[in-house]
Amino acid sequence: MKLQVALDRIPLEKAISLAIKLNGNVDIIEIGTSLIKDYGNVAIEKIASVTSESQILVDSKTIDEGEYEFKQAFKHGADIVTVMGAASYQTLASCYEVTQQYNKTMMIDLLNLNHEQIAKIDSFSQAVYLIHHSVDANEEVEAETEISEFHSLHAHIERIAIAGGIDCQTTVDLARQGISEIVVVGSKIIKSNNVVDTAEKFMEVLNV
Repeated sequence: MKLQVALDRIPLEKAISLAIKLNGNVDIIEIGTSLIKDYGNVAIEKIASVTSESQILVDSKTIDEGEYEFKQAFKHGADIVTVMGAASYQTLASCYEVTQQYNKTMMIDLLNLNHEQIAKIDSFSQAVYLIHHSVDANEEVEAETEISEFHSLHAHIERIAIAGGIDCQTTVDLARQGISEIVVVGSKIIKSNNVVDTAEKFMEVLNV
């Protein structure tokens, strides 16, 4: 199980500083949507240049212009890029094709999709499917239960990630469950007193 740490809603220089600290201490460093909107591809280039030991995920939340946005992200240093599951099937297919060409990874954000809608886009065998709930909706989610239900309904989807309010105890539970490939943590690490120490604690939990 991999740890993805999200850098979001902070100045670029702070994001770069945090990325340097987290490099090699976590599996995936996420360049959050706010950083992409505020700084564009410069954010990808600068953070990718200081994170050779961790993968870079660009949370572009692509919903159209899939081929162009994915190519740009990969050219500037991304290893993983996100597309919204709510996008057209053609957009998803375009993103997936580009991802295959670059030998990278596509993550499909399932925000606001029900299981019937997910079933219509579940054929991208090498993509990671992200179970993700709205921040604005302020929903309380039992991650373990959510993963279990998702797995029972979409058993052939092998690559699953989950994001949203994940703390260390939740990570312990998910690691024991053994279904998810990636757990996404944001403020519980980024806003802690010692980012590296906290990230290492999460990594220890995942590698038990």
